[in-house]
Amino acid sequence: MTTNFFRDWARIAILNPSLAIVEWQLPQVEGIHVCRHLASAMPTLPIMLLAPSDRVEQRIAGSPRAELMGRDRHSATMLSSLFSHPIDTVISTLFACSIATILGLGRKLYLALTAAPQLEAPQDDMDWPSLATIVPAYNEVDNVVGCLSHILDSTDRPLQLYLADDGSTDTTLQLARAFAAQRQDDRLHILSTPPRPEAEAWVGKNWACDWAARQIEADYLLFVDCDVRLQPGAIEAAVDRARQQEVGLLSVGPEIVCGCWAEWLVQPVMMAVLGAGFDYIAVNDPASEEAFGAGPFMLFRQSAYRAIGGHAAVGDRVVEDVELAKLAKRRKLGLYYSFSGGLVQSRMYRDTASLWEGWSKNLFEGLERKWRLWLVLIAALVVIYLLPWVALVAGLATGRLLWLGLGCIGLLCQSIPRGLLWRWGGLPPNYWWLSGLGGAIAIAILVSSAYRTSTGRGWTWRGRSLQSASRRS
Repeated sequence: MTTNFFRDWARIAILNPSLAIVEWQLPQVEGIHVCRHLASAMPTLPIMLLAPSDRVEQRIAGSPRAELMGRDRHSATMLSSLFSHPIDTVISTLFACSIATILGLGRKLYLALTAAPQLEAPQDDMDWPSLATIVPAYNEVDNVVGCLSHILDSTDRPLQLYLADDGSTDTTLQLARAFAAQRQDDRLHILSTPPRPEAEAWVGKNWACDWAARQIEADYLLFVDCDVRLQPGAIEAAVDRARQQEVGLLSVGPEIVCGCWAEWLVQPVMMAVLGAGFDYIAVNDPASEEAFGAGPFMLFRQSAYRAIGGHAAVGDRVVEDVELAKLAKRRKLGLYYSFSGGLVQSRMYRDTASLWEGWSKNLFEGLERKWRLWLVLIAALVVIYLLPWVALVAGLATGRLLWLGLGCIGLLCQSIPRGLLWRWGGLPPNYWWLSGLGGAIAIAILVSSAYRTSTGRGWTWRGRSLQSASRRS
């Protein structure tokens, strides 16, 4: 709080309880009197005396509580205006806008999360269609056994489970075969895909998915990523919901699991952006053009999958899940998006390197390579995640209680999106007070993604180049 007093001979600015600034306009002795009066009235208050010349220092030398600054008239005026200059108002308004933006994100995220449907296990027995589950895998040594075992354990229905190894250079295929031999479950089949056609552009998991799907006949095709862990009832809930909604594609957003620090810092930021960035009511509205899909869990009616051309139609697309959703929506085949309700879980990345590579692969492509959207997203992340810290540091450095208060309020408000993700997304609010660091890392990943996607340099996934997708653009 700043209090200003004006006289024909002096101007006093008191920043309670930190500092008093005195600048006098007429006789120098009046400024000295003001300082002495303040010193007697407020014994513990530091005083800064702004003088038009150095001579005044000789007049009040020896006072241990007076901090003296000899300046010319211009610099004295500049210093004395620090607590009243219009720039202060602009900065304070900017910090306040940061809080308003965080609250706006929280509101939009709340509306999105509460509007999006959640999977629920069916209460009654249901007629079971023929269903094939396809798990594409490339260098998934840490995930392959866990994924396959969770799928088999999640249901006793007569589904067929196919692991499609896409030429892994580690021991993924050997581990899968050893697991199949140990498990002795007739539902499990291990496939090794042939080499990708050299004359065609294939990126990511698209070739493995498309090749495996062409080997299979079933009413429904379920594509599950290797980092997914299905809980009991997940497949039944998805099939039941797809039938109820009569859609050709049902996509389920998994509950995100975090392990390392990089995940706890970055994943909540990304999930908040994705959660607030889509209107899920519009996504599920056949009359709307809005489309979104989550690649970790995509359930197709096989007739719809073939009608859109399967993964071959998006073979050179990095963000193939959204492209498949757009095709289903465009061809009026029916699209439905749901959160998992805890039935589908995914730990997307297990270390900092894979997290950086994975999000760098997807982010700029997910923005459709639009620089304007990229700039807007970076600006939003700066305002939401960095400005509260700037306000806090600026408040501590300058003693401005308003900025300090705004910074503290902004940091506390950052817990709101984390709380919403915990309540409706199952992502605990661990380390929420480090959201600013997570936002800074997310900004750096956005920059990396734009560079890699635009130039093709370092644009890889698990070491495989995505240059063919770069040439497409």
